[in-house]
Amino acid sequence: MAPHEAVRYNERTSVERCNGRVKDELGGRCVQVRGPDKVMMHLMFGILALFADQLLKVTGC
Repeated sequence: MAPHEAVRYNERTSVERCNGRVKDELGGRCVQVRGPDKVMMHLMFGILALFADQLLKVTGC
């Protein structure tokens, strides 16, 4: 694998893990609201929860 492909692969892998975690653990798979604004709001709450969880892991709390 070329070096630039390896960098792209690593970035894509981390993004896919994040997307999978939002879908599996944070309610992204079964959003039960209508309208793009409400769906975006629910998904952003999941992203916020993911960020808070990662922040707590880094700080060791």
